[in-house]
Amino acid sequence: MAEYALPFEKALFELEERLAQTHNNENKQRLEHRHAVLRETTYRDITPWQRIQLARHPRRPRMLDYTSRILDDFIELHGDRLSGDDPAMVCGIGRIEEQTVFVVGHQKGVDTDEKVRRNFGMAHPSGYRKALRIYRMAERLGYPIISFVDTPAAHPGIEAEEGGQGYAIAESLLVSSELKTPILAVVLSEGGSGGALAVAMADRVVMFEYAVYMICPPERCAEILWRDVTKKDAAAAALRVSAADLFELNVIDAILPEPDGPAHRNPDAAAAVLKRELLSFLADRKKGIWTPQQRQARFQRMGQWQESP
Repeated sequence: MAEYALPFEKALFELEERLAQTHNNENKQRLEHRHAVLRETTYRDITPWQRIQLARHPRRPRMLDYTSRILDDFIELHGDRLSGDDPAMVCGIGRIEEQTVFVVGHQKGVDTDEKVRRNFGMAHPSGYRKALRIYRMAERLGYPIISFVDTPAAHPGIEAEEGGQGYAIAESLLVSSELKTPILAVVLSEGGSGGALAVAMADRVVMFEYAVYMICPPERCAEILWRDVTKKDAAAAALRVSAADLFELNVIDAILPEPDGPAHRNPDAAAAVLKRELLSFLADRKKGIWTPQQRQARFQRMGQWQESP
C-alpha cells in the first residue's frame, strides 16, 4: 500500500517498511511501539483538507466491499423502468443474520475501468429513479432500507439536467421523507451535495470517522468564494466537513470508529463496526421507534447558526 501513501502518511509507511524488514526481537518491539504512537498522531492531528484526502483515498472500501462482507445472498436489482440502468447507483436485496434488508447506494469503483463505468459514483437521474423504485418496493413488502452514501455529487453534465436531475433528486427527498419503512443512511467516504442527500433522508444517519459530508467539494467552494481553487484548504476548514463537526451540529446521529487508522488500512475491521451498527438499527426497528413523523421532525430541527463576534 506504500504506493498509495498520502504525503502526511509517508513517515508511517516508511516505519512500517522498516518494521517488516526487522527480525531482531528487541528492535522489533521498539519499532512497534514507535509505530503505535506514530499511527495515532498521524491520523489524530490531520487538517480538514487532509481528512478529505483520506475520504478520497483510492484504497478506501466502497459500498460493494461492505455488502460482500456484511450481507448474505445479496441480489442486485437493475433499471429504473423508464430510461435504463445507472451503474453509479447499486440497489438490491440481501440478508444480515436472517433479516432481509433492501439496499441502495453509490459505488465509486475500485480500479480505473470500474470508476469510469460507474462515473465515479456520480449518479444520473435514472440512478435516483432506480433507488426510488427500491424504496417503494421495500415499503410495499415491509422491509427496512440501508443506504450507502459515497459520491462527490450527482452527475453535473447537461445530459443529466436534460433528463431531469433536479426533479429526480427532489422526488427522492419527498418520497423518502414520507416512506413508512425505516431507513438507515451510512456515509462511507465522501458525501457531496444533493447527490448524497437524495439517499440520506433517513431515520438514522451515521458516518465513518474519516468520512466527509458537505454541500460541495472544497475546490468548488474556493472557486465560488474566492475565485481561487488554491484556497481549498481554507474552504475545507470553513465547510466543517468532519464527522465530529457534523455530530456537534446534529446533522448525523453517530460516528463509526475506524479501527487501526482509516478504513483502507483495515477494511474487515471497518465492516465489523458497520455490521454492529446495522444490527443495532434492526433491533430498534423491532421496537417500532422509527416513524415518518419522527424522520421529518429530525430534519426540521437540523442546523445551527453561529454568529462571529
